[in-house]
This record gives sequence, structure tokens and C-alpha cells, in this order.
Amino acid sequence: MRFGPVPPVESEGAVLAHSLRLGGRMLKKGEVLGRDEVAALTAAGVTEVTVARMEPGDVAEDAAAARLASALVPDPGAAGLRIGKAARGRVNLHAGCPGVVGLDVDAIHALNRVDPGVTLATLAPFTRVTPGLLVGTVKIIPYAVPGAALETACARAPGAVLVHPVVRRRAGLILSEVPGQKPGLTDKGRAAVEARLRALGMTLDAVATVPHAVAPMAEALARLPGEVALILTGSATSDVYDTGPKAVRTAGGSVARFGMPVDPGNLLFLGTQGGRPVIGLPGCARAPALNGADWVLERVVCGLHVGADEIAAMGVGGLLKEIPSRPQPREG
Repeated sequence: MRFGPVPPVESEGAVLAHSLRLGGRMLKKGEVLGRDEVAALTAAGVTEVTVARMEPGDVAEDAAAARLASALVPDPGAAGLRIGKAARGRVNLHAGCPGVVGLDVDAIHALNRVDPGVTLATLAPFTRVTPGLLVGTVKIIPYAVPGAALETACARAPGAVLVHPVVRRRAGLILSEVPGQKPGLTDKGRAAVEARLRALGMTLDAVATVPHAVAPMAEALARLPGEVALILTGSATSDVYDTGPKAVRTAGGSVARFGMPVDPGNLLFLGTQGGRPVIGLPGCARAPALNGADWVLERVVCGLHVGADEIAAMGVGGLLKEIPSRPQPREG
């Protein structure tokens, strides 16, 4: 693409680089100049106008953006995305369902190294999304890009952006209570958990409120419906052999992990029972603010594997905003 100033008589067919007001008429940047526009420029006494003119093999910005978006998302329905219409060199990718963002990070890096004018920006991996939320945006920065560069970019990232949809849509919740517990704590926990599930398009099938002891918690878990079991204890879990994890094992389940490098959210435990995931929620899950339990819950209900490596990797970026009501704040 050639870019620079030319006399108006040489600008026909080129793209106007900067908006110009000619008396009562506005010529907008990005407009292709025709005979009428050239005549208006000449009549207004304009001696020089900055334009962009495509060279052989160049692809105009909107066509290039549309092609790249189609290469990134060859099957929008399967990818859980909606591809927007190209405008001003941009195509937006919106979530078509609740879930978490899935990215081929290496492929996206490779795409963005091809040509400075060919770009893709996305949300961070595993960001929770709701229908309509912007997941990524393709932007062709100049008015046109070389076709060879566009072809290379399209080949480097096919299927690199998607939304992992929620596949586990029903959950059960156990709330344990301790003697002398603060009034309203149980109701607060239930409301917060319900709100989290609702944001994921899930339903809470049942809630069991039981004493904070192994036997009643285990009995409740064995009877609890749902594709995911959640446990929010009245007393914080302090060890893998504490009451909550022990109740899971007593109910015939297993506990794979206690503790995570995300704050708030350190005191989470994760296991299985009856062929379904069990998540022991930390006390901070009673607040609506983002915490480590959100990251685990979101991936689990989307059917993604959450093991030791995945939880360990959450530490980078895992220092989240402090919850004001936290009983033991990080500082102070």
C-alpha cells in the first residue's frame, strides 16, 4: 500500500487518510475518493490531500478482517462464538453461550508476529463469559495489508479462539453450621453460591443445611443431587483431614487437593464423589467478589480438567482484590 500526500487530481480511487471539511460537506477518513470528491477538493482550493492507495496483491481492511476472523473461527457454532460484521477494519467475536474462554496462545502469538497491521486481541484465557460478551477483536490497522501476510496470518491460528460451554448444569450445595454461628451466615452463603451458578446458566437442585460434623455432612453428600457437589462449611477448612474433606471420603469419595495459590481462595479443596466433582468452597465464597473458587468452579462446570498443575498455575495473577469483610486480611 502506498500512503502519502498527492494533488487532488491524482487522488481518484484512493482512500482518504484524514477527514476534511469542505464548507458544509464532510469527507470522512476511509472514504474512497471518486470524481465528485475530487471536484469538491479542487473547488475548495485544496492543493494536497493525504491518501492510501492499494497496490497489486493488497487486501482492503474490511475484507482482510473478515477473512482472518473466518480463519480463526471456521465453525462459529461449535466454537460458541458469533462473528460480527466487518467495519473499519474490525471484526468482533462475541460469546454465544455461557462458559470460559479457550485460546491457543502460541498460535495467537504467531499470528500477531506476522505483520504489525494484522492483529488479534482477546480476553485472558479462562475468563468467564456470558452470551454477547466481547471475547476477541480482529483489527486490520492500515487501510489494506499485503495478501501474502494475510494468508500467513490466517494459516497460523485456525480455531485459536473459542468458548468452552458449561456442560454441567445442575449443582447441589451443602452448608454446614457451627454452634454460635453468626446469624444470617448460612443464607448469605446460599445466596452467593446461587448467584454464581445463575451467572453460568446453572441451577441449584438442592441445598442441605447440616451440623458441621463428619457424619451428617457425609450423609447429606451421599443423598445430594446434582452434577457438581459444593460444600461451604461454617468453620474454615484447615487441613486435608479436616471435617469437610473427611466427610467427602466418608461418603465414598476422594480428595485430590487442598489449598491453592490464589488469594482470596486459599482454603479450597477439590475431590470427587459418586462420579462427580466435589468442590469445598473457601469462606470467601460467601462474598460476591472474585476469588479462587470461581476459577475452579468455572472450569469444572465447563468440563475442563482441573488438577495439581492447573491449580498451581493459577498463582501467577492469583493475587486478587481483597474482600473488605474478610476476617483475616492480608495486611493490617
